[in-house]
Amino acid sequence: MLWEGNRGLYALLQAARHAGPLVRVPRLGWVVTDPVLARRVLNDHGSFAMNGEGGVGHLWTQLFGEDMGRFFGGARHAEVRTRARDLFTEDAARALVERSQGAHHADLARRLAAGAVVDVADTARVLSGRMVADLLGLPADRPDAAYRDLFAAGERLASLAVGTTSSTDLDPATVARARAIVAEITAAVPAAYAGAGPGTLLGRCREMGFGLPLSRGLATLLVIAGTETGASGTVRTVALLHDTGQQRALLADPSLTGNAVREGLRVAAPAPVIGRHVARDAVVAGRRLRAGERVLVLTYLATNGAGPFDVRRPYVPETRQLWFGGGRHLCLGAAVAREQVARMLGTLHAAGRPYRITSRRAARRVLVPSYASLEVSLDLRRG
Repeated sequence: MLWEGNRGLYALLQAARHAGPLVRVPRLGWVVTDPVLARRVLNDHGSFAMNGEGGVGHLWTQLFGEDMGRFFGGARHAEVRTRARDLFTEDAARALVERSQGAHHADLARRLAAGAVVDVADTARVLSGRMVADLLGLPADRPDAAYRDLFAAGERLASLAVGTTSSTDLDPATVARARAIVAEITAAVPAAYAGAGPGTLLGRCREMGFGLPLSRGLATLLVIAGTETGASGTVRTVALLHDTGQQRALLADPSLTGNAVREGLRVAAPAPVIGRHVARDAVVAGRRLRAGERVLVLTYLATNGAGPFDVRRPYVPETRQLWFGGGRHLCLGAAVAREQVARMLGTLHAAGRPYRITSRRAARRVLVPSYASLEVSLDLRRG
């Protein structure tokens, strides 16, 4: 799947697999594959920044301006996390997923029990879009096609970053294409920003005095983080459970669901690379990283070093939630992502039967490796 989705990423991961925990690669910068060193980098916000060449904040600043750059590197980021934290608790995540996806999961369970073949990849894209729309405060009464379009636009925007491994500087033509996609993604944001309630992210942005341009940037960021990575982690976990034969263990003992979710996200690592800019000289593992250089944290290798997917694997402290990042930029929606995966697994197993994958097709040229299609049906045979 990595090969089909992003061949540059695949080649980088293959080359780095045997290169050591921290190495300097010409044209790329420093490459980190060890989970402990990865967390050291992600937790040191003074030395390793999201703004500047190599950091994801550099990409977003080019699209949305200096206000977005100041958001990634300043106090407003901490303010958003503090003021919006209650929207992302475990209880809030369960309520959000139930509110935005519950009826669709019930319908999916009925269709599977009746013998239908369903495309889990398409379903995950639609449900992720509905969840993000609800969280932002966008209209919720749109047909599934609207959320497919939202996901596709997010995927097109994310794919523009496929070639930024060696440099996060975007040429003017790429910036123009990206801004056109952003306008498509955020077409409904101005109206929602004006009227969204306090239980939505856009409502909180308005209450905090964020202007519409910055709010549009945050909405776009949530669309990418909430749909692309969420759908990928969900669908790939479904595939891993099937391919390893471990869904039967989960059927026999549903208390393993939390383990299955954690293992699926660990092995899939929906954010396989995290970039940082070296803001000031720092020493990591005896190596001096100098200001102006770049760091690529290969989360895919850092998390997969613990071993293959195993629903009975005990908690691995070295990799704890590294697939969600680390430090003050740890994914705010981690609980929502876990709940989405758990809910999909529960729906597929609602009839008490294992599912089988009848066909699959990997997504091509995407930033976040995933399936374009993953069709499943229940094994309804007796016994």
